[in-house]
Amino acid sequence: MEGPIAIGLSLLMPVAILFVIFFFSYKTDKHKYDAMIEISKNIADPSLIKGLLEDFLEPKKQPIDYRRGGVITLFIGVGLFLFGMSSIEILKGIGLLVAATGFGSIIAGYLYPNNSVEITRAVERFEE
Repeated sequence: MEGPIAIGLSLLMPVAILFVIFFFSYKTDKHKYDAMIEISKNIADPSLIKGLLEDFLEPKKQPIDYRRGGVITLFIGVGLFLFGMSSIEILKGIGLLVAATGFGSIIAGYLYPNNSVEITRAVERFEE
């Protein structure tokens, strides 16, 4: 493709991607709220309804596990490096960069504890 068609497609593609994301996000939220309404119609106790609404509305946030993400990133970098050794030279440098980022994430995972048990242990060690 050349000319105006390629330019038009390249400009409309991000708009189409955003439309798809928002459309499916809307559908998911709509089904969630419809389920909340149906469940609340069948519950007589208002305190149970309040607890249900809190469960639906509060997203559960998991702590970031830097160690797990770091190991994954490290091995992606190693894979890129090995692939670069066989075919494309620039992938060696990219692989080493990604592997170094993964290694740094692993170290961050040990420096910054992410669950309550590790935080309690770190505080106890500091207090001693």
